[in-house]
Amino acid sequence: MGGIDELADDRALLGRTSTAERVADILRTRIAEGFFPPGTRLSEDSIGGALGVSRNTLREAFRLLTHERLLVHELNRGVFVRVLAVEDVADLYRTRRLVECAVVRGLEEPPFALEGLVEAVREGEEAAGAADWKGVSTANIHFHRELVALAGSARTDELMRGVLAELRLAFHTVDDPRGLHEPYLVRKREILDALRAGDRTTAERLLARYLDDSRARIVEVYARAVEEPDQPRG
Repeated sequence: MGGIDELADDRALLGRTSTAERVADILRTRIAEGFFPPGTRLSEDSIGGALGVSRNTLREAFRLLTHERLLVHELNRGVFVRVLAVEDVADLYRTRRLVECAVVRGLEEPPFALEGLVEAVREGEEAAGAADWKGVSTANIHFHRELVALAGSARTDELMRGVLAELRLAFHTVDDPRGLHEPYLVRKREILDALRAGDRTTAERLLARYLDDSRARIVEVYARAVEEPDQPRG
């Protein structure tokens, strides 16, 4: 499996109390970052060796991520990173709209703690300037994580971490990441500016339109991508 040595760098994150939950968190992050693209078969030997964990621990982590709909187990074939159906993508966007707009609507009085959003917008714009569209995609995920983090709720953070990781599976399947992400860079800055001004109403309106337009775009593009005959099965 290409680049497995890079995964070994995550071993330090396990600390002395190596658990399946910690392994699952590492793999979830790596899947969201595109390290393991949709359709990839996950090797127990390679991943277990890189992280220095037992086969049983790794299998439990796989089970957790299968429950989160990030992995699928195929009898006599192994464990694979899931390939989403078009209906899954649309449903993920519905969930995002409900949660993200509710977070903005429920913010306390300004000023808001926007440092994370500022950094995510800067990260995306710099990546776009370098034509690093994978980096733009990563910055996009960071933006929405930071937006939800404004609620100050660990449960909401956990929910959206799973939703965004699952949605990233669709992003990795699309062969035009620039067309997918570039139009929304300016719109993220507009949402940030509204929040800086303390205008929750405008920020929520901009966010709702952003998510509706993004859903229509990704569903259209993704539907074409999964119709390709060489698309891996999940």
